Amino acid sequence: MDKESVLEVGAPRPRRLRSGPLLRRMVRETQLRREDLILPLFVCPGTGVRREIPSMPGNYQLSIDQLVEESRQVADLGIPAIILFGIPPRKDAVGSSGYDPQGIIPQALRALKEARLELLLIADVCLCEYTDHGHCGVLHGEEVANDPTVELLGREALVYAQAGADIIAPSDMMDGRVGHIRLVLDTQGLTHIPIMAYAAKFASGFYGPFRQAAESTPQFGDRRGYQMDPANAREALREIELDLREGADLIMVKPALAYLDIIRAARERFPAPIAAYNVSGEYSMVKAAAQLGWIDEVRIRDEILLAIKRAGADLILTYFAKEVARVLP
Repeated sequence: MDKESVLEVGAPRPRRLRSGPLLRRMVRETQLRREDLILPLFVCPGTGVRREIPSMPGNYQLSIDQLVEESRQVADLGIPAIILFGIPPRKDAVGSSGYDPQGIIPQALRALKEARLELLLIADVCLCEYTDHGHCGVLHGEEVANDPTVELLGREALVYAQAGADIIAPSDMMDGRVGHIRLVLDTQGLTHIPIMAYAAKFASGFYGPFRQAAESTPQFGDRRGYQMDPANAREALREIELDLREGADLIMVKPALAYLDIIRAARERFPAPIAAYNVSGEYSMVKAAAQLGWIDEVRIRDEILLAIKRAGADLILTYFAKEVARVLP
């Protein structure tokens, strides 16, 4: 025995499996695949518009013609799905552009379907992008009224499904909205359309860049009256259970990085597919620190996405999707 060794003969040596890149890849427990990725995209009025979002480098507000070209690139990279957020030409107190059959999202869905891309189209269903006050529903005073909002969300979901959405994704966090949307879709013969519910959506400070991108910053107050308290984990599991009971086919945790414990707890408790949203603030922090030379962007990006997968997410909504897909084997 080597006199310099401090280990006994036969002692465990886990480092043996880390000795080279081929061996490390062979025993890697968590894999990130193109099929795991969903790219969020922002659709705006006009033609030939490709307006970079200052706080989200590499992401754009896109007119429908540019959206189709961007989506073609996404499909060519092997990314299976996009999720659409609309920037309407006008807003009002009840978000009527959100459920207008000629609104920005229905137009975009029809154009994408006509392009015949090998791509799943997910439609975010909420009113915050379409209300002039920036909240996610109809107001009574300065409070969002739950039940009138749910009725409008059902109309919005139906319009999007009829325009060509493959998956409906309600993100509003109103009580009972999944059950109502399921009833509306089923009544109209759209029983085949899955619902991906933002089931555990927290009132997070990580959404700032998105609100600039979607032009949906609340004009007063905040969204803590309907989005979840970041301190609560048991409540998140209850919300997930309720959404699944109401008919959700997939559930989502948002944000992802600060809520890995919620993803893990949901994975251990529920058999349904779990999506996690690697949100704008998480993306922008990495980009900003990398631009300053403080971090290795690619290494940090990949570490974050692997952590989300390792926690138990099946799908990841991320603004990094195209960058990652280009380098995956």
